[in-house]
Amino acid sequence: MCGIAGFIGGGDPAILAAMTDRLRHRGPDGDGVFVDPRWRAFLGHRRLVVIDPTGGHQPMEDEDGRIVVVFNGEIYNHHDLRQELVARGYRFRSDHSDTEVLVHGFKEWGEALPSHLNGMFAFAILDRRDGTLFLARDRFGEKPLYYVHRDGLFAFASEISALLRHPEIRAEPDRAAARKFMAYGFVPAPNTLYAGIHKLPHGHALLLDLAGGTGQPRAYYRFRIEPDPPPGNEAAWVEELTARLAKAVKVRLESDVPLGILLSGGIDSSAILSFAADCRPAAGIDTFCMGFEEASFDESPYAQAMAAHVGSRHHEDLCDLDRARSFVAELGRTLDDPINDPSIIPTSLVFEFVRRHVTVALSGDGGDELFAGYDPFAVLERAKLYHRLVPRPVHRAIEILAGYLPISERNMTFDFKLRRGLRGLTHRPALWGPMWLGPLGPAELAELGQEPVDLEDLYSEAIALWDGSPHLGLGDRILEFYTNFYLVEDILVKTDRASMRVSLESRAPFLDVELADFVRRLPYEAKFRNGRGKYLLRQALSRRLPAAILNRPKKGFGVPLVKWLKGFDRMPAAAVPGLFDERGFDRMWDEHRQGHRDHRSGLWSWIVLNQTLAEALKP
Repeated sequence: MCGIAGFIGGGDPAILAAMTDRLRHRGPDGDGVFVDPRWRAFLGHRRLVVIDPTGGHQPMEDEDGRIVVVFNGEIYNHHDLRQELVARGYRFRSDHSDTEVLVHGFKEWGEALPSHLNGMFAFAILDRRDGTLFLARDRFGEKPLYYVHRDGLFAFASEISALLRHPEIRAEPDRAAARKFMAYGFVPAPNTLYAGIHKLPHGHALLLDLAGGTGQPRAYYRFRIEPDPPPGNEAAWVEELTARLAKAVKVRLESDVPLGILLSGGIDSSAILSFAADCRPAAGIDTFCMGFEEASFDESPYAQAMAAHVGSRHHEDLCDLDRARSFVAELGRTLDDPINDPSIIPTSLVFEFVRRHVTVALSGDGGDELFAGYDPFAVLERAKLYHRLVPRPVHRAIEILAGYLPISERNMTFDFKLRRGLRGLTHRPALWGPMWLGPLGPAELAELGQEPVDLEDLYSEAIALWDGSPHLGLGDRILEFYTNFYLVEDILVKTDRASMRVSLESRAPFLDVELADFVRRLPYEAKFRNGRGKYLLRQALSRRLPAAILNRPKKGFGVPLVKWLKGFDRMPAAAVPGLFDERGFDRMWDEHRQGHRDHRSGLWSWIVLNQTLAEALKP
């Protein structure tokens, strides 16, 4: 796991050093640079040693210096690809570096290289003979990659903050992007919060012609649900799912440094631990959990039970208000690209705790998105009926009344779910997903943004995805939204930033290419049945997990934000005046602190947005 940066065009090695220094937290174990005067190409790398400590130094070249690679991530099928490339006549100099597979793989497959890879990655490959720079990002976007492309300059980096170390690049806040952040809870790719700075979308690649300076991102993959039931009956599907999940965990256990497992006590992380214990002695597996003082948010007893069931070496830490408050000042520097997800706090703190013991950790990321594990799936049919039968004026009256229900500080309470659900049901189903998840609804955005809201423009990305799958049922279309947006733009960003903040590599077995391809072809009823998600996964785990864990309702890695916000200082001042009505957020703050309304999401978004902008705009 590493950090990468570079540019083509104006600049010098000192600028490259400034960019890579900003990524030191991603790679504290070493650095490297490559400069090609002919193409005015500068490539930089920061390394976190995980695989092949002696043979994985970067930038990595082939034997004749034609190909130069900088790479962030892990290629889990690199052993198989190495054997295939050796059979085709390529000679490897490293013992087992996955980076060298990219070097020779690009010579063999060219732009088709990403389609051969099972892993998480963001890389840049300089072809000095053909005069091209090839960038690619993995299918689900586990690893980030940002770039600037304008006349005379092409620059890229693992984080926006590294790009901003180039003197020709400035952080110019984009008003439309800021509104999308408040609508979605993230800024969907290829946009970022700043004009002219782009995010290479997941499953995309870009081939830059160095002589002409031309190149556009293109998709090589998009997660699509295409129900095409595998051969056999349900029992055969369970067997196939078990085999693929077991393999996904096994290949992610490869490491030349200490490795552990994040254990929440939920189904997904418990499954990872169970399959890991098939591959190595359980007593030698380190598991980690973050607890809360507030009982409704605390999952640590379930994590303890699962660790005891398997026999792992378990470690626990505690997240409280004081630690949460102290972390808020680090939000801007940690996130870089803002997300409205308060669980960034306990996620960051648990990774900080984990890093004291290991360098690599496996997580259950992706299980909820693949198997319909979220709460909205349980009410889709009722939501569809409500949307059809309740007239718009009546719905609006109900929505207003729901806003005055007593505010609970507990986790995932009825009042919170009701208010979120009602917000989306005013509009057509294409908008349900983003409105259920987003910090602010259209009416709030219009008021706080001080201008009318064009729904088609504001939610254009979600609408395009929805309209692109007219053959799917409601449940599968919502699943596509969660996987292509919430997972990619929120969950995996949170995991990447929180883990790399402390130089920890996080791996997600559920996002294995072969496993995800199998699951996306399953019918919706194999994922959600009898009012519960993860049906087939539960069947596969029925003999592996304790009943108390297998059958417990989903809780999620929530935080007591309603309570915490009441203990924070006042809202931060606007880092960029004029983006939103600051007085409106002050009113929301007063209403929230007095317990009159639940404004947790909008207020938290205001904090995150302004912390991020303030960090980027520092002189």
